[in-house]
Amino acid sequence: MSGGEVAGILVAVFWAILVSFLAVALARLAQTLRATTKLVADVTDQAVPLLADASAAVRSAQTQIERVDAIASDVQEVTSNASALSTTVASTFGGPLVKVAAFGYGVRRALGGRKEDVPARTSRRTVIVGRTVPAARRAKRKKD
Repeated sequence: MSGGEVAGILVAVFWAILVSFLAVALARLAQTLRATTKLVADVTDQAVPLLADASAAVRSAQTQIERVDAIASDVQEVTSNASALSTTVASTFGGPLVKVAAFGYGVRRALGGRKEDVPARTSRRTVIVGRTVPAARRAKRKKD
């Protein structure tokens, strides 16, 4: 065997080893791709029902929000009606009731002041030069 034949055999063995490594790498890559494809298919099978459920939940929430919005607008209308009613009642009965109460107070004061056996009330405080003097000190000031 000559040197060229030995070199040819070495190159052929090198290429055989290289091709076998590449074949093993490609087999593992194919196995990984199959596993990935299966995983994606499983996720898709599980995700489609979940997305359908989520879509139904969103539609239900939208319906509930519309109902709450209708209730809130009704409550706002009732509140404005109650405010208008209280304003009407206050303006209708408020003025006359104040006048009747004032008249009653005046009558009581007028009738209360005419009784002869009841002495007139004295005020409890006396204002002297812009300040209030208690009743105990008032007697001292009058003596001075």
